[in-house]
Amino acid sequence: MTIAAVERALKLVEALAGEPDGVDLSLLAERLELPFSATHRLLATLAERGFVAQDPHSGAYGLTLKLSQLAFRDLDSRGLPDAGQIVLDRLAGATREYCRLAVVEGSELVWIARSQGATAGLRYEPPMGAGPVLHATATGKAWLASLPEAEALRIVFAHGFDGRVGPNALKDVDALRAHLDETRRRGFAEAVEEGEIGIVAMATTFRAGPDPAAPVAGTLSVAGPLPRLQAERRPAVAEALSRAATEMAEIWPLRRRQIQPSKAAPQGLAGEVQQTGATA
Repeated sequence: MTIAAVERALKLVEALAGEPDGVDLSLLAERLELPFSATHRLLATLAERGFVAQDPHSGAYGLTLKLSQLAFRDLDSRGLPDAGQIVLDRLAGATREYCRLAVVEGSELVWIARSQGATAGLRYEPPMGAGPVLHATATGKAWLASLPEAEALRIVFAHGFDGRVGPNALKDVDALRAHLDETRRRGFAEAVEEGEIGIVAMATTFRAGPDPAAPVAGTLSVAGPLPRLQAERRPAVAEALSRAATEMAEIWPLRRRQIQPSKAAPQGLAGEVQQTGATA
């Protein structure tokens, strides 16, 4: 398969993601700007590999669960969600709002875990499938503020000042620079109706270890309805985020830790040690 074919196949998978009822072949070809026949061949290949299936009644094509299984297998092998879920749950309990954990993946942020702290009233629960719009979310701005300014702007320009945004989303570079400067000064980012109308979000970064020189590994965020996250409540949320970031940095190096049994250890002891390492 050529590089162009691989790129087309990946774009097709992306086009099918989030489409629970599937997509008609002709509509897929139109979205991908590909010939009908080429789109059909790609779908046939993906179906043969078990990634795509055609609904026998509607004829629409949709993703199978194979991609999800591979994604969960990869996350499990890295130990990423388990490493932070306790901290995330504690943050959700302290703030009584929706909290998320994102990790840095190249020039992107990827959501990997969430915890709902709201037990009454309005509950904010956005989907996890789409990554944050970097310039219009607290999560994105927290991470961008941790980068050299030239690198941060390069990443934002690559994505563009568009996407799914709220009424207060930043529209130009000068406004973004001001927000990133403010984020560095106070140690956390805010987005008031920037990502979505009626929603306030706050976020901070955490490092890959307790050493202050360790690289930034990801972000922690708290989000909820504007009426509940008024300005007077935000300092308490910021303190909770700071505590959670410190805790996350302390446990993050343990996510891949596995205790290997000694060759001289008895068989029973080796099995016990292996199980302990798997839950570290």
